[in-house]
Amino acid sequence: MDRPTTYDKSSPEAENQAVARVEKHTSLAVSIRALGPNHRERLRKHLLALETADRFLRFGYVATDQQISSYVDRLDFINDAVFGVFNRRLHIVAMAHLAICKSPDHPPVGDFGVSVAPSLRGHGIGGRLYERAALHARNEGVEVLQIQALAENAAMLAIARKRGATVHRHGSESEAYLKLPRPDLESRLRELAGEYWAGLHYSLVAQSRVWVEMLKGFQSVRSRAIAAAKICSP
Repeated sequence: MDRPTTYDKSSPEAENQAVARVEKHTSLAVSIRALGPNHRERLRKHLLALETADRFLRFGYVATDQQISSYVDRLDFINDAVFGVFNRRLHIVAMAHLAICKSPDHPPVGDFGVSVAPSLRGHGIGGRLYERAALHARNEGVEVLQIQALAENAAMLAIARKRGATVHRHGSESEAYLKLPRPDLESRLRELAGEYWAGLHYSLVAQSRVWVEMLKGFQSVRSRAIAAAKICSP
């Protein structure tokens, strides 16, 4: 039986750990949203928080803050797809980038990259992002979803291999290829339903945060009024 862990509930890192424990012991699904240009700053914050080793695995080199910022600025939300997982503070704690490469001479190919906050790793979030990206790629007519990763990026390669991808190693790098079926009515409805529920979940969390902040404001005003009444009382 897991032993309880003591943590500071006000810490964002502690919140991520708490969410991870809940998802580990329940059947709750991870809510994954398609992101747009209005999410650039939150994406930038998520990626800049990655440690040196994580940046190396994610980008294939130790990306500097300036290189990460440039990458975020260049994200193409029209032709590509970006997906994110939010915590209760509406911070992005995991993201996936699906770059769709189109050529008049070849079928479109999807290239997948993912990053997950350290405290949420090992709970299947990367795999869920891969499945979400694969579903979108399929519906966009992509025939092959590929991952290009360093050979030591075992987690990334395991995500692809577990879902039927073929992995080839070339020296210090590996490539994973997943053949995607043609889109159909079911695949399109699955994506629409998933995005609808993710949007609904996000709206509920955002609304709950508004109410929490309002209650905090009322409590603060009430506390000051009580304090003032005590000072003024004979």
